[in-house]
Amino acid sequence: MLKVNDIFYSIQGESSYAGLPCIFVRLAGCNLRCIYCDTRDAYENGKSVSIREIIKRVRQFVCPLVEITGGEPLLQSETPGLMEALLAQGFRVLLETNGSMDIDMVPKSVVRIMDMKCPDSGESERMDWNNLAKITMHDEVKFVISSHEDFRWAADVTREYSLSNKTKVIFSPVYGVLKENELAQWILDDKLNVRFQIQLHKILSMK
Repeated sequence: MLKVNDIFYSIQGESSYAGLPCIFVRLAGCNLRCIYCDTRDAYENGKSVSIREIIKRVRQFVCPLVEITGGEPLLQSETPGLMEALLAQGFRVLLETNGSMDIDMVPKSVVRIMDMKCPDSGESERMDWNNLAKITMHDEVKFVISSHEDFRWAADVTREYSLSNKTKVIFSPVYGVLKENELAQWILDDKLNVRFQIQLHKILSMK
């Protein structure tokens, strides 16, 4: 059984899959408390649901793309089993994880979208830095940026770990906090090989 906060169908708002229709399985529970978090309801609220029932509900939407999100999905021991079951059903599976948990437990066919929490989040000290050696071109690393200090930190991490040579790197402004054009200009000025992205679901006012 998994503690599920919500299962819904929407437009993917982040990652290189942004803009695509996607089924979201939002699991409850999170070990971080980021200042800008927009899913606080998932900290605790959820109902126990079997993997079989989750699959049944997901299949009703008739969409090939599924994202497991949270909260922090990897806190629940049955999450890898859910991902394996979805893969067996022929779904393309994405995992959004907060960067604090070991990503080795994730099935290799799953696209691991890993947040690296910048200092302004209040949780940058909680990152599992070993994950940066495990990430591949199949995966993605995302920095959500609140300020120029966050940007400099993210740029330094990207360069120090040669992330642009290992995986897809995404820089995104915190919605309503950092102006989009400022972050875009910083990326250009710094000549960073990263993808600029706006949180599309915020603009659409969707989940």
